[in-house]
Amino acid sequence: MTPIVVSIKDLTKTYASGLQALKTINLDIRKGEIFALLGPNGAGKTTLISIICGIVTPSSGEVYADGHEIRRDYRLARSKIGLVPQELTTDRFETVWATTTFSRGLFGKKPNKDYVERVLRDLTLWDKRNAQLQTLSGGMKRRVMIAKALSHEPTILFLDEPTAGVDVELRRDMWELVRRLRDNGVTIILTTHYIDEAEEMADRIGVINRGELILVEDKAKLIKKLGKKQMTLVLQEPMAKIPPELGEWHLSLNDGGHELVYTFDTNAERTGVPSLLRRVADLGIHFRDLNTEQSSLEDIFVSLVSDRGKAAA
Repeated sequence: MTPIVVSIKDLTKTYASGLQALKTINLDIRKGEIFALLGPNGAGKTTLISIICGIVTPSSGEVYADGHEIRRDYRLARSKIGLVPQELTTDRFETVWATTTFSRGLFGKKPNKDYVERVLRDLTLWDKRNAQLQTLSGGMKRRVMIAKALSHEPTILFLDEPTAGVDVELRRDMWELVRRLRDNGVTIILTTHYIDEAEEMADRIGVINRGELILVEDKAKLIKKLGKKQMTLVLQEPMAKIPPELGEWHLSLNDGGHELVYTFDTNAERTGVPSLLRRVADLGIHFRDLNTEQSSLEDIFVSLVSDRGKAAA
């Protein structure tokens, strides 16, 4: 059984203003996995990460990092964690090498030039090791932030919106880097606004909304469990309205009446597809093409959050 590296028990956070940022969070994160935390702005993602990293004090509950409780055993727990914050905060006049080695020293680690060199090479920063941070592009500064977070050899790495504001090519480079880190035994927890980022990289996905962790699931199981398919019939002649004889399938018309769309549950005992096609034929409705499309993780995420929003209203 894969060991647990981060364990969160009955965690809550209520600010002095009365805002309840987190509502009884319970979560275990496995060693060596990539865990993506999804949620809209203000959902509680950054608050949760800040508590785990010892930056924000929880109202109640416990957080263990590699077996060490974050408040009772702060120094040891924090030494296990690397954090790449969403905001770029660097000393603009420092060099890449100096800021990385300094971060290592902050955690009481002895100098290790070979390790720092390996980190910088892995991040494609070695050629920039003597460059001042103010001369680097935004994407390169983001890499420096990761180098600083890795400088003390953490076993857990938090990435808060790691590819925010970077171009598509750099995003893919970052994805590859995260995979290499995971392959080297580092547990990755990331928050992201990019659904395709979670779909591409994550082993498991958690969805947080209004301070509540509403779902935690393996990515593949989540898509299979909650995913739906759409079947689109491209009609030979446009349809002004859906015939009442097709009412039981809850169809919709798209593209000016040229497409008849049926959304169905792939896990249902009966999808309704064969009977729909028979009824369409009986009604003399002709179509020139048929295609199906599986719902994406983005569709599932939007559905989950909007459903919870309606329930809370």
